[in-house]
Amino acid sequence: MAGATGDLGFRIAQALLKRGAVVRALVRPGSTKPEIAALREQGATIVEVDFNSVAQLTAACAGTACVVSALSGLRDVIVEAQTRLLQAAVAAGVPRFIPSDYSIDFTKLPDGTNRNLDLRREFGQRLAQAPIMATSVLNGMFTDLLIGPAPVVLFGLSRVMYYGSADQPLDFTTTANTAEFTAAAALDPTTPRYLRIAGEVLTIRGLQRAAGEAAGRRFKLLRVGGLWVLGAMIKVTRALMPNSDNVFPPWQGMQYLHNMFGGLPKLAPLDNTRYPEIRWTSVREVLATRK
Repeated sequence: MAGATGDLGFRIAQALLKRGAVVRALVRPGSTKPEIAALREQGATIVEVDFNSVAQLTAACAGTACVVSALSGLRDVIVEAQTRLLQAAVAAGVPRFIPSDYSIDFTKLPDGTNRNLDLRREFGQRLAQAPIMATSVLNGMFTDLLIGPAPVVLFGLSRVMYYGSADQPLDFTTTANTAEFTAAAALDPTTPRYLRIAGEVLTIRGLQRAAGEAAGRRFKLLRVGGLWVLGAMIKVTRALMPNSDNVFPPWQGMQYLHNMFGGLPKLAPLDNTRYPEIRWTSVREVLATRK
């Protein structure tokens, strides 16, 4: 497990442990993140490794059945570090690899429409050439973001903001559900190249109803404009911060929303029923947790 100290990675590692898996968490030397102690207490083996060393990564991967990546970053991580992890998995004879994708269906998007997803598509090309079975888990948008940084449900204004059509279906999955599903997939040797899940599929109108039910008051729709308006805002915002090293600068989130509102990366078909023990958390349930 690479990236086990991040939010999603930590949840995946915990889900694997709950399923009885033997988990080996790869961490950078000297890391003192509290997740490391928590995983060790829950039974995971912690292995300090230099992610720049294919040799060290190969030794760390030896004897495992699947390498799961939940690494987060830009090119140096998503493309380069994951490539070294992939090379190590192949060298160690690991049969399966799950890359850090966890997103909308970027395979349907044109180059240049989403920087972070362009990087995942580039790594995917390298993964396709490697002699290893690979499975990407695609989950749409993390539902948790609706009560965080995603400017869609505006609780203070009792509005649901959108661009384009209010009838475009959108995919939402909680971080916890994504982790549960990924853990199940990691222990399933029969997974296909892509698995697509959505805890709930809602249009903006459906999101409006969910917000109203969660908050106990009526929400109205706020259409800012067509997709071209959001596209123009992205260009202006990116021009003001062109060299950002931030993984999620404001324009990156705007690109993600533009992709979703446009409909191209809609997930289909969905594989929600593949592991029937998973209970999918609804958007309304997440919105109801907002304090």
